[in-house]
Amino acid sequence: MRQSGRIGPLQGFQAGEATRQASATVTVATPGQGFTDVTEAVTAFVRESGIRTGVVSVFCRHTSASLTIQENADPDVRTDLMTALDGLAPRHGHYVHGMEGPDDMPAHIRTMLTDSGLTVPLRDGRLALGTWQGIYLIEHRDRGHRREIVLSVVGA
Repeated sequence: MRQSGRIGPLQGFQAGEATRQASATVTVATPGQGFTDVTEAVTAFVRESGIRTGVVSVFCRHTSASLTIQENADPDVRTDLMTALDGLAPRHGHYVHGMEGPDDMPAHIRTMLTDSGLTVPLRDGRLALGTWQGIYLIEHRDRGHRREIVLSVVGA
């Protein structure tokens, strides 16, 4: 029988009112299929909001592009992730929906497998990402597009 991990006590517990909120939209021009690091845009938005503790929501307004939190140190990780998505939703599969081109239906599948929205905690005015984590917009279509990301933050 396999053992479970051990869960430690809560650390750095804080409580208080959510007294502020902010929102904005950022447009990302993608070059085509692949990952675009949007961490700095989200960081700048949080900094401008002045909110120090809370949560930031990052939402992609498209069904053929998505968001993910992934390693930001080795670009080979993103290459391997695109290869894995190619295997899970191949470009030239036998799909019924094809009126927008052969890359459209696999793009919808890839968005379903990843996500259209993320929530990241804020601590001391900073995104509480791990050391090697970044926020990425994933373009699933072959050609570039202009993608809108809606940002919202709530906290104090």
